[in-house]
Amino acid sequence: MRLLELYIHIPFCKKKCKYCDFLSGPSTADERESYVKSLCQDIRSYAHLAKACRVISIFVGGGTPSTLTAFQMQQIFSAVRDTFVVEENAEITVEMNPGTVDREKLSGYKKCGINRLSIGLQSTKNRELQILGRIHTYEEFLETYHMARAEGFENINVDLMSAIPGQSLTDWEENLKTVAELALEHISAYSLIVEEGTPFYEEYGEGRHADELPDEETERKMYWRTKEILSKYGYERYEISNYAKPGYACRHNIGYWERTEYLGIGTGAASLINNSRFNYGEEPEKLTVSAQMEETMFLGLRMMKGVSKIKFLKMYGESMENVYGNVIRDMEQKGLLEDGEDFVKLTDRGIDVSNYVMSEFLL
Repeated sequence: MRLLELYIHIPFCKKKCKYCDFLSGPSTADERESYVKSLCQDIRSYAHLAKACRVISIFVGGGTPSTLTAFQMQQIFSAVRDTFVVEENAEITVEMNPGTVDREKLSGYKKCGINRLSIGLQSTKNRELQILGRIHTYEEFLETYHMARAEGFENINVDLMSAIPGQSLTDWEENLKTVAELALEHISAYSLIVEEGTPFYEEYGEGRHADELPDEETERKMYWRTKEILSKYGYERYEISNYAKPGYACRHNIGYWERTEYLGIGTGAASLINNSRFNYGEEPEKLTVSAQMEETMFLGLRMMKGVSKIKFLKMYGESMENVYGNVIRDMEQKGLLEDGEDFVKLTDRGIDVSNYVMSEFLL
């Protein structure tokens, strides 16, 4: 049977953050109930695909999935398990924000088989949380975190954001150390991107108020201090922005970077099935072999281990050297890639300019 990942999108949140350009927004109880009913019907509509697949991971993202009730989440997972064969040891993650769960809801998550939580903290400093437009305080995060531990969750990720307006290098270092002291299993550390169509873009886009944002050199220092600090607490960087204790790397996200097939269900969700990509409700677009090779390289290079030459040859019947030899040698001479016996991976310098390196693999 084919291995399959499931992504389920919940497009609701209590309040849209100032930096967020995801497909999400506030909702009424009736809207959430109607969406869940429709979502469950859609999940069951994939019975034919499900016969050929084993689900190895499930990720419920948003939005803020924890705006749903425990019963609604149980309805969703009943539909999933009625339709798909879910492996016993599947990694099952739900995103949540501080202040949107209680003990009853977390207990309901356990009954659904959810075994991994991803908490959107972003900062340990209430001033920074207010700047971002977050609905919670750091104290509310701690309450949520300790509730999750009390309910028996042993695999918890926290999202942190750097390059927030007014944030200094020292502020960022303090955020990292404060969170690392909690001994979480996983930390995702991202830099703020000012996206068009957001309140932040109106305020900071196109160079406006640039003096309020950390400069390029400070951002670079933040990035490297992240690795230095978290490594001292036992975290290994396994992807450009993700750090985990041994055995706790996010299997679902690794699947994205290694092009494991995944099915996205819910408004705006994306899928990769049979080497075709499509968004929910749209017709699949078959990728050319060249496009598949490109994805293998620029997605795989996000991971610290890099891309396997043996796997590339097995997938495409052509060696990486034949397809990308000139690019690899050029990047290696520039000190941006390391060409090992099997894996090709970014150097530390290459990570600094990873977008440039990855763009060189477009055929």
